[in-house]
Amino acid sequence: MKLIKSLLFLSLIIMSCKEQTNTKEYQVMSFNEEQLYRPNFHFTPQNNWMNDPNGMFYLDGEYHLFFQYYPEDNIWGPMHWGHAISNDLITWEELPIALYPDDLGYIFSGSAVVDINNTSGFGKDGKTPIIAMFTYHDAIAEKEGKIDYQTQGIAYSLDKGRTWTKYSGNPVLPNPGIKDFRDPKIYWDQDHNQWLMTLATYEKTFFYSSKDLKNWDLLSDFGEFLGNHDGVWECPDFFPISINGTDTKKWVLLQSINPGHINGGSGTQYFIGDFDGKTFKLDTIFQNQLEKKEAIWLDFGRDNYAGVTWSNIPKEDGRKLFIGWMSNWEYAQQVPTKKWRSAMTTARTLELELINNQYFLTSKPVKELNTYLNKISTTKDVKLIGNKNIINNNSDLLSKASVYLKISDLKQDVYTLKLSNSKNEVVEFGLNNIDNNVFIDRSKSGDLSFSNKFANSASKATLDETLTEIDINILIDKTSIEIFYNNGTTVMTEIFFPSIPFENLDLSTKNKSTSIIKTLEISQINSK
Repeated sequence: MKLIKSLLFLSLIIMSCKEQTNTKEYQVMSFNEEQLYRPNFHFTPQNNWMNDPNGMFYLDGEYHLFFQYYPEDNIWGPMHWGHAISNDLITWEELPIALYPDDLGYIFSGSAVVDINNTSGFGKDGKTPIIAMFTYHDAIAEKEGKIDYQTQGIAYSLDKGRTWTKYSGNPVLPNPGIKDFRDPKIYWDQDHNQWLMTLATYEKTFFYSSKDLKNWDLLSDFGEFLGNHDGVWECPDFFPISINGTDTKKWVLLQSINPGHINGGSGTQYFIGDFDGKTFKLDTIFQNQLEKKEAIWLDFGRDNYAGVTWSNIPKEDGRKLFIGWMSNWEYAQQVPTKKWRSAMTTARTLELELINNQYFLTSKPVKELNTYLNKISTTKDVKLIGNKNIINNNSDLLSKASVYLKISDLKQDVYTLKLSNSKNEVVEFGLNNIDNNVFIDRSKSGDLSFSNKFANSASKATLDETLTEIDINILIDKTSIEIFYNNGTTVMTEIFFPSIPFENLDLSTKNKSTSIIKTLEISQINSK
């Protein structure tokens, strides 16, 4: 019976590959197109399709990034785990595929941990095992209309993630009769001396515990009727973090959802609370925030999805390091990159702030990026009246730029930064201090033909008050922008596809009011 299923599964993969191969003529692209769209400092696979980051861990000077990957085409297909490594979170080396589908299913999203104490028993000859846990997606069972087509499996590596052996006892967690049962994130819960697994279902998160990473017990669930439920919950992450400047620890649940994002399509919401080793309960302050806003978003742009954090970061480092998939399921398979599809965001540090009795899970580019910055200019205390050119006729700089801007003495006005080129393609972003929001508008950014959802509206993040001062940290790559407002308390990430590189960056005010540019720093991001 197992042999028959294996043959059926292989046949399904081959059929899928043949179906995808029919699109190969669509992949023909010129050298110039590839060079125009391939990012300078964001990770992309050399070829074909990529989505969610998976299995991220740190060991012996290497950051490992695995990812959902289909090696046969540039659109989604039978999922594998691709693999890349870095020693600084910025420059990545793509390695051979780590995990392939088998007769239990495709290899969907999951995570990995370094089993330092060999609780799993997979370690031998003094070699520390790394355990990857992932969702098996049984495409045959799904096609047959069965509900329990997703289960959880594990694999182990004894050579620092280069090769993997799947556990013979898979699946380690059978499906309890739930349609969406996926994306396990495992974490060593030191406070309660247990392996903790967070698992997404359609509308809530399950928590499981284990002593050996092979046998799992259900602890509790969370999330029904809380937050946004306009789509499927996916790719959770769950970890403790201290409030900045204090010894007070809270637990954070990252919960991606597709669709349902405040600005359309895919996005990630988060929850702040306390965990007693079994049950997650919202913090009272955060619960009050949630009642006012329905959902609290990690990133208000439309292109940061399914992000999770690295495991095994050394205590002396102590950061919560995060990366996300820089796309959106509304148009990810249609964007005009043919040889490959999708990039990851810049790696970020997550921190927890309590400001004016509100929690903010802030995001900032990792400090390692600073070693790549070549400072071009620094300007201080300049009066802004109406308009200011920041970068002029410099496409080389604007294809790999870091711009830091701090503006004070803000008025009730609209402060717009504009990327532009000689083809009249523009990306506008900034602060609307009249309607109290920050925004990105890519409706004139270049190629929009591939999807009517890509730029159907500007993305906005509502602010609680009119601002008197703002700081803006901007990372600009060839086809993306990442904006970190007010020390990363509000973040917006979006992609775009201009026909030629952007050449200019300008700042203007709608009502020509007077403000002060306290600081303007422009740097080029140089690869090593």
